[in-house]
Amino acid sequence: MAHRADLAGPARVDATGWGWRHAGRRRAALQGIDLSIEPGERVLLLGPSGSGKSTLLHALAGVLGGDDEGEQTGSLRIDGRPAASARGRAGLVLQDPDSQVILARVGDDVAFGCENLGVPRDETWRRVADAIDAVGLDLPLHHPTSRLSGGQKQRLALAGAIAMRPGLLLLDEPTANLDPDGVAEVREAVARVLDRTGATLVVVEHRVEVWRHLVDRVVILGADGAIVADGAPADVLAARADELAAAGVWVPGVPLGVPEASRADVADAGDTGLLGARDLAIGRHRAPVLHEGLAIALPAGTSTVLTGPNGAGKSTLALTLGGLLAPRAGSVVASPALARGLGASPVRWRSRDLLTRVGTVFQEPEHQFVAATVRDEVAVAPRALGLATSEVDARVDQVLTRLRLNHLAGANPFTLSGGEARRLSVGAVLATRPDVVILDEPTFGQDRLGWVELVRLLHELVRDGTTLLSVTHDLAYVASLGERRIELDLHDRAGSRA
Repeated sequence: MAHRADLAGPARVDATGWGWRHAGRRRAALQGIDLSIEPGERVLLLGPSGSGKSTLLHALAGVLGGDDEGEQTGSLRIDGRPAASARGRAGLVLQDPDSQVILARVGDDVAFGCENLGVPRDETWRRVADAIDAVGLDLPLHHPTSRLSGGQKQRLALAGAIAMRPGLLLLDEPTANLDPDGVAEVREAVARVLDRTGATLVVVEHRVEVWRHLVDRVVILGADGAIVADGAPADVLAARADELAAAGVWVPGVPLGVPEASRADVADAGDTGLLGARDLAIGRHRAPVLHEGLAIALPAGTSTVLTGPNGAGKSTLALTLGGLLAPRAGSVVASPALARGLGASPVRWRSRDLLTRVGTVFQEPEHQFVAATVRDEVAVAPRALGLATSEVDARVDQVLTRLRLNHLAGANPFTLSGGEARRLSVGAVLATRPDVVILDEPTFGQDRLGWVELVRLLHELVRDGTTLLSVTHDLAYVASLGERRIELDLHDRAGSRA
């Protein structure tokens, strides 16, 4: 039987000159890391996108990969043992919770880690119930994991890690896709687990404010993958606020310097704008209907944000408006100016027709990647349009430079950090210059610099006539781009509020 991780107490972490270079990447993801974390310490790991935060968590969890995936230098130990041989001491919640869903039912998925540790059956299911309750995942144990929203999958992944009672809890952007209530629930769930078990915590989060009062230490990585600051949160953030903000860290209280949205009057429900819906019912194929009777209008050249709690159907609505899911009833209507000779129903259009009319960025960036390099990924759609090589190259160069991805042009998209992957997925859509752009959680995983650049770019697109619809929980994004707002309610599924 495997040892019981929860009986070993909080873990100690020691790194000496540790570094990691991904295979095929010229620059090391991390280098010269000297770090000691005492048992029971709570550490917030900060740094710009691509600085190596997720890589360090993967290494601590012993899942970084072998020699064929990269080169390791120095030493990284948990309780005096190499991290790769200390599996079971750490519980990891990945940046992309979708990649951690293993089994078909919620209860089985949460139980998976405990079963691998050899926890007795009765104890396993007690832990499963406690963990699901702690993270606010109000679903029966037999609920299909295939029907979870992105935010629900994050809760599920956290529940699985908590159930293992690890000595070292590693969280990679655990609240990125959660609504504000969900953020508070998850943070409090983590706090309760830490108070009860004394486990050591390392959490990666761009938004400092979420965790600053729960942690007792902040460690900041620079863009070169080296530690640039380490100390008590108040001391580090106060002493280096401007410097850290300039490096991409979300320092509370430092202005973002982006325009604020001016709320516009909502168009008459009978006018569907450039793209809209009449008496629309939405739901995934063979799944229950989520909402019905929706009346939506997206006027040309406007920015609309779509908000609401996790599981309310925001992504489903976005995909339906984007012509990627069929309405369960009612209709999605494209105006003649958008359809340009095609029928009024986008779901009937060919994918090539959608490219210049409605571009959709999925919640999970890697679900859209089809090319072997970042540059080719951005070029896929322009090439599909039959553009001249010179025009394709010009568009690709413009997108890569604007979204700070030009230094990664030759990298494989699947080796990017979460923030880099999100910017790439947005750039790949913008390269075709569609009339309507639909973004699902566009600021997920973004450091401060990437967020500001993306928001400014979207403002420019709207000023130039692009119609924008964004699914988001990001309150700062709503304040800047929420000219028009639609809110889906989790419990009253007969309509929406705009």
